[in-house]
Amino acid sequence: MRIKDFEFNLRELAGSTGDFGTLFPLAIGYFAVNGLNPAGLLVLMGLANIVTGIIYHLPMPIEPKKVLAVVAITQKWPPSLIYATGFGTGVIWLILSFTGLIQQIAAVTPRSVVRGVQVALGVLLAIEGFKMVATGWLLGVISVIIVIVLRQNRYAPAAIVLMVLGVAVVGFRGELVRAVDLGFTLPPLTLFSPGEIWKGLVLAGFAQVALTATNAVIATSALISQYFPDKPVPERKLALNMGIMNVIAPFFGGMPMCHGAGGLAGQYYFGARTGGTNIIEGLMEISLGLFLATSIATLFSLFPQSIIGAMLLLVGIELTKFARDIRKDELLIMALTAGLSLATNMAIGFGVAVVAYHALRRWKPAAKYVG
Repeated sequence: MRIKDFEFNLRELAGSTGDFGTLFPLAIGYFAVNGLNPAGLLVLMGLANIVTGIIYHLPMPIEPKKVLAVVAITQKWPPSLIYATGFGTGVIWLILSFTGLIQQIAAVTPRSVVRGVQVALGVLLAIEGFKMVATGWLLGVISVIIVIVLRQNRYAPAAIVLMVLGVAVVGFRGELVRAVDLGFTLPPLTLFSPGEIWKGLVLAGFAQVALTATNAVIATSALISQYFPDKPVPERKLALNMGIMNVIAPFFGGMPMCHGAGGLAGQYYFGARTGGTNIIEGLMEISLGLFLATSIATLFSLFPQSIIGAMLLLVGIELTKFARDIRKDELLIMALTAGLSLATNMAIGFGVAVVAYHALRRWKPAAKYVG
């Protein structure tokens, strides 16, 4: 272990907030609609962040599983069904990791498909960010300018300035004091039935696994190799991570969790370079869960969406830039992946593009489609 593998400074603190844009909206839904225990969700997420930061010595985003979260929130699932589905997906990821199936899937996935997934994810983040900026144009534009001007600043990193600005706005509105309710809350012990595991997998879990394989495993592993070429993390290890944390967290009120290329891009964009980022983020989440569980949903909902939107918008744009290294003979497959992913979902875009790539390799000389 090297000291530089763990830094604790303003840059790493700023990086630790880089993926909050994916956490805030879904966490609010989980709290307000489904009644998930905030202490369990935040403390287990914090522990997962700390453990992965210590193991890998680099930023490793921990995020809500988006498909599962959206379905659970829109259909108003009870907490036990959410916990059961998280456990079921965790078992699947352990199987994919131990059998080596996830590595085989990655081996037949060309670079052009990975780039297409990254472009699609970047576009989706940018669109969502733009929508959030539109909730408060003035504050959103100011936030964009702050990011552009201060992103590389060592003494006033953009993400820290934006977090302070957001809290100041809430305070100026007179809502901060009323929302804060200090107390001490431990994560609960939670249970679910075997029947709920299968039900949740059918309703959303299997679809989530397909999406997670694309974004949270293959695309994240590729992005780690680009950002940290001396510290590659193979797909099998990412699958193992998600398997372990999702078979443990549901018994203590933890939500279904995964990694994500968008979260990693956000962390890196705002300064994350070491495992210190995950440790800092984990400590923040544990503190919020233990001491602000009764008011965290209100606090999250009060934070200006336009500020989070500005962060998402610029991270999304940054993520699309990875397509710059694509060759002309790879453009077709990349465009097919991105287009289908945006029109349907990433799992379909990924699957169709991989099949199309290998079909083209058989039809035309292999040298033209080395993707």
